[in-house]
Parts: sequence; C-alpha cells; structure tokens
Amino acid sequence: MDADHRKPPRPGQVRSPRESTPATDRLVRIALRRRKSALSIEEVMVTDRPEVRRAVSAAALGNMMEWFDFGVYAYLAAVLGKVFFPGSSPGIQVIASFGTFAAAFLVRPLGGLAFGPLGDRIGRQRVLAATMIMMAVSTFAVGLLPGYGTVGLLAPVLLLLCRLVQGFSTGGEYAGATTYIAEYSPDERRGFLGSWLDFGTFVGYVLGSALVTALTAALGESTMVDWGWRLPFLLSGPLGLIGLYMRMRLEETPAFRAAASVGTAGMANDPDETPQALEGHAEEARQSGHGRLKETFTKHWHAVLICMGLVVVYNVTSYMVTSYLPTYMTETLGRDSTTSQLLVLCSMIVVALTITTVGRYSDIWGRRPVFMAGSAALVALAVPALLLIRAQGAVLPAVGCLILALLLVCFAGTAASTLPALFPTRLRYGALSVSYNISVSLFGGTTPLVVSALIENTRNQMIPAYYLMAAGAIGFVSAFFLHETAGRPLRGSGPMVESEEKARELVARSRVEAGRGARDVWVRLRHPWHGGHKER
Repeated sequence: MDADHRKPPRPGQVRSPRESTPATDRLVRIALRRRKSALSIEEVMVTDRPEVRRAVSAAALGNMMEWFDFGVYAYLAAVLGKVFFPGSSPGIQVIASFGTFAAAFLVRPLGGLAFGPLGDRIGRQRVLAATMIMMAVSTFAVGLLPGYGTVGLLAPVLLLLCRLVQGFSTGGEYAGATTYIAEYSPDERRGFLGSWLDFGTFVGYVLGSALVTALTAALGESTMVDWGWRLPFLLSGPLGLIGLYMRMRLEETPAFRAAASVGTAGMANDPDETPQALEGHAEEARQSGHGRLKETFTKHWHAVLICMGLVVVYNVTSYMVTSYLPTYMTETLGRDSTTSQLLVLCSMIVVALTITTVGRYSDIWGRRPVFMAGSAALVALAVPALLLIRAQGAVLPAVGCLILALLLVCFAGTAASTLPALFPTRLRYGALSVSYNISVSLFGGTTPLVVSALIENTRNQMIPAYYLMAAGAIGFVSAFFLHETAGRPLRGSGPMVESEEKARELVARSRVEAGRGARDVWVRLRHPWHGGHKER
C-alpha cells in the first residue's frame, strides 16, 4: 500500500489532499508566495507636492516657449514669405515659408538621437536645461536676421540655419519634458499632471498668435513686412532666460534617481523582463547610446510603432489646426487675415481651457478609450468640419474650427501621460525621443507643406479633411493595440502615490490581493474540480 502511495499519478489523475506529503505542501506554499508577493512600504514612493508643482511648471514653460515660436511662425508665414522670398508668387511664397518651417522638423530625429540617450545616461534635468538654451538662442536670432532685400539669398539661408538649430534642440524637448513630468507624477494623477505640459503648449501658441494678431491690427501689414515681424521673435529671449532659471533649480526625477542608485534604470521592476535579463545591471548602466537605441528597436519595436501611430494622429491634427488653418483660410479661401487668425485663436483658447479636464478624466476612463474615441471622431467629422470652415460668414467657420479643436484636445490631453508609459525607465527618454521625432518629422511638421503643395497641384480644397481622416485611421489602429496604463506604475518603476496614507492603503490592498491570488492558485492546484465545469 505504501508503495502504491509513492507511485506517480497516471496521466489525467489528480491526487487528493490526503495523498500529498507535508513537505510537498510546504514547497507548493513557498512557490505560491514567491509567485505573488505583496508590496512593502519601502517599494512605494511618496511624491513631494511642491517638487511636483515645480517640475510641471518648469517643463510646461519650456514647451510653452517652443510653441510660442510655432504660433508666431504660423501666423507670420505669409509675411515671412514676402520678407525672405519676395520674387515668388504668393502661393510659392507660402510653400517656401512652410518649407523652411518643415526643415526644422527634418533634423528633429537627429536631436532626439543626440539628447534622448544622453538623458537616459546623465539625467533628464541637465538635458532639458541644454535644450532650453538652444531653443531660446535660435528663436531670438530669427528676429535679428536681415531680409532678402538686404543680403539676397543669404537671408533665407540664415533663416533655414536658425530653424535647423531650433529643430535640433526641440528634438530632445517634448520627449524629455513628458518623461520628466511622468516620472514625477503619482500614478493616479499622471493624466491630469501630464496634461499641463500640453496646456503650456497651447498657451504658448495662443500667446504667440495673439501677439502677431495684435501687432498686425496695430501696425498694418506693410509695417509688419518692414520690421514688425521681428518683435515676436525677439521676445523669446526673456522667456528663455526665465525658463532656464526655473529648470536649473529642478532636481532629478525620483525614478531616474532610484534607477541610478541600483546601477540599472529600473529593470528589476519591469514585468516584461526575464530573470536572466536582470543579470549584468552594471554593464547595462554603462551601455552606450548606440546600444540603447539598438535595444529599443529590437526588444521594444511594438511600443515604437504604437508611439509613432499615436504621434501621427496627435501632431497631424495639431499642426493642421495651429500652423496651417490660418494660412488655409487666408491664402486658399481668400478670407480676411484678422478674422481667420481670431477664429483659430479662439479655438486654441478652447483647447487650453479644456485640456486639463480631459487629462483628469483620462485617469478615470483610461488613455486607450480617449484616443480611440478621438481618432474615430476625427475620421467621421473631418469632412463636415472643413465644409463648415469653407462656408460664408463667421458663425459656421467658427463651428468648424471648434469641432477640430475639440478633436485635438482628445489627443493633447492624454499624450503626455500615454507616450512615456510605453517604455521602461532605462530607455524611456531615448526611445520616446526617437519614436516621437521620427513621426513628427515625417507626418506632423510637414503637414502644412504637404497639404499646401497638394492643394496647389490638385486645386482640391478638401485635401486637409482627407489628410485628417488618414491620420485618424492610423491613430485608431495604434490605440487599439495600446495597453491601458492609467493608474498603473510606469514600466521599470515602482508605485508612486501622493501621501503616506495612500502608500499604506496600497500596501494593505496589495497584501490582500496577494493572499487572495495565492489562495485561488492553491485551490486550483489542490481541488481542480472547484471553479470548473460540473460533470454531467
């Protein structure tokens, strides 16, 4: 009888609890505890509210300055075409002006390749301070450039050079700023706090476009062509100094500090890594930028594709509305420039007023539903919105602009919290910089140039709507494959909460869930007939 008891069970046979030995039971219990372990209080990071506010403010100010320049350039596109390309027709002047605008985006991936891996090695704060300096200097320099009438062909060459420097610096700006805010934010409020970054984006655009609109109304178009166009660019100098001061006072993010202290950027907490991958942390901490980029495109290529798809729908919509729509209404539809600028300006004010609300609700509803709903609505409403914009009068075009603005806010309110969560801490800055900037360069910043060129060649004024529909389809597919990250820790980082009380609640809840998980597994192992189908 004892011999039969020690025989292994036949295939399909399950031993009863009385047939197992105490030693076996103990080993199974140990395995279950290791499989589902509870959090300890040391693993939960409590954020400091004043530090979080400083981090969000400084990051948003840098983004505000970047988009102040975009707003100024978009609203001055026709004026800059006359200053730097005076011998061409009005349509060619706009294309040449937007071509210079798009050239800055072509070098953004190079900036991402340089600044992104550097931020993963030496820290986010230092790189963000460097990008702030470069953005301020290059934008300020545009205001000092001579026009075509003074130095001839050298004028557009110098303008292009300034735009290339500005584009190179912004290659590390948005990815670094989103990474910085995401790594400082509590898990349950990352959507709301991240939305303040893009709030700075649209405030900067509103300030830049409002300034150009006011100057145009006060000085007149002839004076703006003579010298008035310089004033908005020169204002970026003081703004850059303020932003640099704020960023120099920042600390490094808690996630990066925690990663650096253990010699690896958080791989031990990455659920996607195997135990074998956790060996050699010291070597990984010294990994070169080339090695990090290789790892990004070999091990995280799916996250790269999702990131690029989400960036396409966000940035095509953003640059279509902010950079191209004013020119479309004036140059293509023949509308009054002041009225066109005011319509888009009011739409951007709506975006700025609603963006943090969308960010807050993305913490409740999730990032994926917001992106999917916005993308589907973009496909459905792009044509009606453009038809309204083409209508006579001011009321229907205002409704069309408002529709596009509300679609844009779906992406703007969630992007800063969604994109950094796609990558682990040790690769986040570099992977996001490269993925984001490649997508922006190919599809986002080139939107005004491509759409204006297509309209010039096809004479089809509905091209912007078709372009938006294509971007919406790409965004919907990308969001479909997106894993929900709302309320969850960043990959490669532990949980982050706002207070000690919430940390204790999280630990207690983790212990309860771990106990329930272990109990459920134990029941399935020891009593496989429980929870299964009943035999008939």
